[in-house]
Amino acid sequence: MKIAVEGCMHGELDKVYATLKRLEEVENTKIDLLLCCGDFQAVRNETDLQSLNVKPKYREMGTFWKYYSGQEKAPYPTIFIGGNHEASNHLWELYYGGWAAPNIYFLGFSGVVKFGNIRIGGLSGIYKPAHYLAGYFEKLPYNESDIRSIYHVRYYDVLKLMHVEEPIDIFLSHDWPVGITDYGNWQRLIKAKPFFKEEVESKTLGSKPAALLLDKLRPPYWFSAHLHCKFPAIIQHGDGGPVTKFLALDKCLPNRGFLQVIEIESDPGPYEIAYDEAWLAIVRKFNGLFPLTRKGLPPWVDRLDIKEDRDWVKNRLDERGRKPFDFVQTTQPFNPSQPISNPPTTMHCRNPQTESLLLLLEQPYMLDSANRGGIQAQSNTYPSRDVNNADDDEDDDAVDDDIGVADDADDE
Repeated sequence: MKIAVEGCMHGELDKVYATLKRLEEVENTKIDLLLCCGDFQAVRNETDLQSLNVKPKYREMGTFWKYYSGQEKAPYPTIFIGGNHEASNHLWELYYGGWAAPNIYFLGFSGVVKFGNIRIGGLSGIYKPAHYLAGYFEKLPYNESDIRSIYHVRYYDVLKLMHVEEPIDIFLSHDWPVGITDYGNWQRLIKAKPFFKEEVESKTLGSKPAALLLDKLRPPYWFSAHLHCKFPAIIQHGDGGPVTKFLALDKCLPNRGFLQVIEIESDPGPYEIAYDEAWLAIVRKFNGLFPLTRKGLPPWVDRLDIKEDRDWVKNRLDERGRKPFDFVQTTQPFNPSQPISNPPTTMHCRNPQTESLLLLLEQPYMLDSANRGGIQAQSNTYPSRDVNNADDDEDDDAVDDDIGVADDADDE
């Protein structure tokens, strides 16, 4: 199986797909799958632009809307995670994962799926200590602070991934695992990006939760993006233990290292994206604990037994099948011949894919304000992991938040 991996998409689907088509022609090869490591920018229309974490003067429609509308179809099955520059209102509809457009699958805020017999896991967003232990307190319509926090990684999603026991073949994160630079040519990195020097030397460049997951999951491949440069590393997990090949990729610009193709052993095709039984068992076990206030998870939540849920999910998938629920449009796509200058306020929309998945798992829908009161009452029954009241994320409004890098306008 040949898998292409792309760094930060920034809405440039047309260019990335065209690059892959050209590569296939030149190399006389066939790409089976495209993976994207975040900043995908699944912007469907002018309303979505209001929730995009980009300064208003730099917000652009991009090309995703063509694929959402059906004007174009993705030529390769595409799986992506979220970054820190996303239409977060759209991704929140698909919190558990689902089709953002035909043949384009969002892995969710955290998630695992299968492509053929290959297991692919991912964690969306970036790490921000002030919000890590919080729940998802942001509510649509997002204010300016919510837009800069909704994509911050939460302990709840990391804890679910820490319950994954079966091997993961490929893992995606947007920001790099902290400490990863120790395993690659960091001197070359800081020569090219001198503003990373202090964080590299103090071992603070990157995400602590991603590093925990790297140590726990130990996948053969781990791909990241976010810092807009290419950086390879090899991690040997203990003496004689497994090896992880890490690669960070750039964003889609000419003469930049934004794309890599790997070949991985797999069963013969054809290949399809499918639900992962073990992951859905974890989702089912944790859904009743979904933290939707600042309080976060109760402190007793650490290690949960999912064996019964695993057996239950297996039976349901054996009956129904493992193919994800079909794509459904939930809003009108952008129409370039009739642009809207004053789009309506962004409100939550219940995506039928999400509703269907939760019905399959016999779990309540938690993503809108209708159910937040009950979850808050449940969480407040226990002492909580309280967090700082940190709404003011001014550093997130800097270029590619948390790194202060300005290499071109779309980061500003």
